[in-house]
Amino acid sequence: MLDYMSQILPALLSGTKMTLSIFFWTLIISIPLGAIVGLGLISKFKPLVWIINLYVWLMRGTPLLLQLIFVFYGLPIVGIIFQRYDAALFAFILNYTAYFAEIFRGGFQSVPNGQFESARVLRLSYPQTIRYIVIPQVFKIVLPSIGNEVINLIKDSSLVYVIGLGDLLRAGNVATARDVTLVPLIMVGAIYLILTAVCTIVLKVLEKRSSVWR
Repeated sequence: MLDYMSQILPALLSGTKMTLSIFFWTLIISIPLGAIVGLGLISKFKPLVWIINLYVWLMRGTPLLLQLIFVFYGLPIVGIIFQRYDAALFAFILNYTAYFAEIFRGGFQSVPNGQFESARVLRLSYPQTIRYIVIPQVFKIVLPSIGNEVINLIKDSSLVYVIGLGDLLRAGNVATARDVTLVPLIMVGAIYLILTAVCTIVLKVLEKRSSVWR
């Protein structure tokens, strides 16, 4: 058994690298974009709010799996062609930006208007107000909700199999079909549990530190 596990482990680790790559770049790009789009959702410019609401509604109202299929197989019909990895990353960023935007919108709206009035008294510009006064408060408010989405992202990364990317779950499925044993899938489950456990610990540390910052 140990010999077999050592044989399939390299393939699983290779798939894990792909999973972590999708996870990492989606987080790095979609969280800042989500904050920007969240600001757009509370804008006083109604046409912008309408367009962003439509985008958020589409992304949150349709399955991520369908969005992956549409980006990779549908967009080439109109001449927009992505490589598999780029298609997966593009779809994930679009999807998670919408979710993070809603989270940040709630965070921004929870900041009292008196904070903005105080910033005007101090003669801070709008960007300075957002950067130095609003964002630090919003970060503490939205961190638990962002943490939930981070855990979901780890599991959602398995959806990239639908466009043929060699992620962790695909590597496990290939080994299971080839060797007619559930051992690879058990190992896949164990790796996912380790990844989610690490993220949970990091998020708890961040939450404790944010409470100290108060």
